[in-house]
Order: sequence, then C-alpha cells, then structure tokens
Amino acid sequence: MYYDTSKNDHGLPYNPFKALTVPRPIGWISTVSKNGIGNLSPYSYFNGLSYDPPFVMFSAGNRADGSKKDSVLNAEETGEFVVNMSTWDTRHQMNDTSWIMEPDIDELEKTGLTAIDSTNVKPKRVAESPVHFECKYHQTVQLPGKEGFHHVVFGQVIGIHIKDEFITDDGIVDILKMKVIARLGYNDYTLVEKTFSIMDFKDKGKMTKSWR
Repeated sequence: MYYDTSKNDHGLPYNPFKALTVPRPIGWISTVSKNGIGNLSPYSYFNGLSYDPPFVMFSAGNRADGSKKDSVLNAEETGEFVVNMSTWDTRHQMNDTSWIMEPDIDELEKTGLTAIDSTNVKPKRVAESPVHFECKYHQTVQLPGKEGFHHVVFGQVIGIHIKDEFITDDGIVDILKMKVIARLGYNDYTLVEKTFSIMDFKDKGKMTKSWR
C-alpha cells in the first residue's frame, strides 16, 4: 500500500506511522519548574544524537489549549532536565506518569517512585532507573503540526549515572540485565531480551571497534 501523509488516506483504523518507526527508546524526562515543582513524564520520540559531546532530544506535542507541556517549559525556563531509563520493573509507573497533567503535581512522588538528587542539575532522578542522563538545555526547535506544534528539545548530556550492578566484570554495560523497554505502535511496547553482534571490518580487513 501507499498513502499520502498530507491526506492520511491509508484507509486503516489507525495511522501506522508510529507502528513503523520502531522500536523507540523512552525518554523518561524529569524536570523542575521555576517555582520548584518536580515533573516526570515519558516521551517515546526520544533518542541520542551524538556522542562527543553527547546530545539527546525529546519531542512533545502541545496541550489541548495550545500551550507547551511542562517538560518543555521547565527545561526552557530552568535550563536543565534528566533522562531516566524506563525498564520492565517500572513500566506501570512510567505509564502512570503520562496521564498526570496538573502542573502542580509531582509525578515522581504521586506514583510512589523514589526521588534522589542529581549531581550537577536540580531535577531529581528516579532511583528505580538503572541509568540517568543529567542534561543542560541547548535549544528547542518548533515543528508545525495539523493541531498545533511539536517542540523538539535538545540537551547536552553533562553527567551519566549507571548502577554498578549493571556493569560486567569486563566493563560492558549489561542491557539485558536492565530489562529496558521501548515503545512500539498503538498500546504496544517491547522488552530488550536478546542481542547480537556484528563486527565492523574496515581499512583492508583490519578489525576496528567502532563502538568505543
């Protein structure tokens, strides 16, 4: 099949785009407002963009009234945010934090998660997450939408926390042990349960470790 995205004439009950750009890592973003109120919300349009220095992004649509979502506004006003990794064990709390819309409610506290201090930024970290990225806000790019705008927030990762229990004796991060989850389409998610390796051969057959 083929369909024109300006018309969405796919003839399916749901737009398949989200089910085709998969799997998407979940950016579980914690921020703090200029008034000191914490916020925690998941964004499946999230990813890493570069590694030296490391940058990440998350994309958020606007509220029904056209205003920016708390994560975007807080990051812009305070210049900071934290990315917490969502796992199988925190899947229900992650989902719960997506439904709380009131700006005066701290989702981290409301969902029974444990807040811990960050090292370089004010937003709290989710203690139950195995990995955290402390980020300094870089910029927001506004993308046009049929019903408002999408705000793509870019941040530079200035500090990374990894729980020691998820680092192997040979210094490799054990993603399988973390039980990371990712977003698919519709109401579906997936769990990282299996990996495979492909070695990178370059320079006349000399093996290089491009992942370093």
